[in-house]
Amino acid sequence: MTSTARWSLRRTINVSVAAVALFSIAAILVGGWSLTRLAEARELVVDRIDPAQLHATRLEAALVNQETGVRGFALGAREDLLRSFVGGVEEQSDAARQLEPLLTDLPDAQISLSQVLARAESWRTVYADPTIAAVDAADGPASPEPVQGQELFDGVRAAIDRLQHDLGEAKVSATATLNRTSTTLNVVCVAIAVGFVLVVITLAITLRRAALRPVSQLAEEVRWVASGDFSHVVAVRGPQEVSELGDDVNRMREQILDELAALRTAHAELDTRTQDLVRSNQELEQFAYVASHDLQEPLRKVASFCQLLQRRYGGQLDERADQYIAFAVDGAKRMQELINDLLAFSRVGRISRELVTVSCDTIFEQAKANLATVIEQSGASVTAEPLPSVRAEVPLLTAVFQNLIGNAIKFHGDAPPVVAVTVRRDGDFWEFSVTDNGIGIAPEYADRIFVIFQRLHNKADYPGTGIGLAMCRKIIEHHGGTIWLDTGVESGSRFRFTLPALRESETPTEEEDSE
Repeated sequence: MTSTARWSLRRTINVSVAAVALFSIAAILVGGWSLTRLAEARELVVDRIDPAQLHATRLEAALVNQETGVRGFALGAREDLLRSFVGGVEEQSDAARQLEPLLTDLPDAQISLSQVLARAESWRTVYADPTIAAVDAADGPASPEPVQGQELFDGVRAAIDRLQHDLGEAKVSATATLNRTSTTLNVVCVAIAVGFVLVVITLAITLRRAALRPVSQLAEEVRWVASGDFSHVVAVRGPQEVSELGDDVNRMREQILDELAALRTAHAELDTRTQDLVRSNQELEQFAYVASHDLQEPLRKVASFCQLLQRRYGGQLDERADQYIAFAVDGAKRMQELINDLLAFSRVGRISRELVTVSCDTIFEQAKANLATVIEQSGASVTAEPLPSVRAEVPLLTAVFQNLIGNAIKFHGDAPPVVAVTVRRDGDFWEFSVTDNGIGIAPEYADRIFVIFQRLHNKADYPGTGIGLAMCRKIIEHHGGTIWLDTGVESGSRFRFTLPALRESETPTEEEDSE
């Protein structure tokens, strides 16, 4: 493993950023130094030597004007001819004043300028001023000593030429320096560009090897595991963060394997239990078949012969014998009722029919019709407000209404039974209520009454098998609802149960409702 591979991703990025920053600082410093050198060389040529040559030319012209003015004044003795001399002196003074600061770093040119000014002063003192004074005294042309003046002014010319020569050499040297500096700057710029490209390439290769490649490998390994091969070990070498992420994926993979093993075990146990349940259901179906066929026949014989004994020998035997025969007949009938109720209870949810959209008004009327005799004998009043349509197995839902209304009539008080069926919308469900004015049920029995064969009263007072409410609970839960006893009523009893409301796509049309 390389040293960079042991680095964290943060450290790799920080080092890369630091390298770019250092290179940038070095490039700025070298480039700034080169630009400064170039600016200094350009300033020497453009701002100092070129102006110095211009002022040196002005100085030479001023000295020539002075010499011309003195010679013309000496020959013509006119004041107007002396103006070029006076103007030349002023021009010389201005040119010298402009030159002096420009020649600060040019010592040879400074010496040449000093010689020019000194020789010009000597020429004026020795030749020019005496000649002007002689012409003024003679009040006419004078005969100067031209040889002496010419010699003195030739010295001035020589000094001017030397100054021009010094400035020319300085310009050549400064121009060469400017060219070298410009070339250096170009080389530096090219070097910076090449260095920047190399740094970028190096960083790209480093980041690819230290970060991108390990991350890509980790992604490929993770995709391999995500495809379902949880036994595949994720092995990635790279930065600390990538290695830690790979370890986390391995831990997650191992946890998934443990959970899969537990899930397989649970599935195996579930399969075993399912097989047991299937076998139990088969045995239950076999029992139901036996109960509905084999057990019914002996019971029918017992009941039939007991009834024959009762009809033929009733009153011929003693009172105890008649009582025994009545007990036998009642027991046989009761056993038949229990078997039939058990069969009906076992069929709920086991033998399912297709759910259909049906109006509960129709269900209510059917249940009321089934109880017509009981209603007439008891003088009961059974009413219902408009009821909605639901999806249900019609026979089962009819049994619910019939059981609840029948119980309300059976357990009535002294007054004639009054039963009312109401309904209200509760979110995605319809909540039905069956309320009566009967003897009521104590709140402590609210759960017990829904247990199969649980009775709260003597069968001699209130006949029945005690399976009706258990059947109602099983049917309502089979349809996705719940049923309970409302313990908040002050008199009588009220049972509530819910059924899922129809979805918009299941809402029946007017024709379906009428059917």
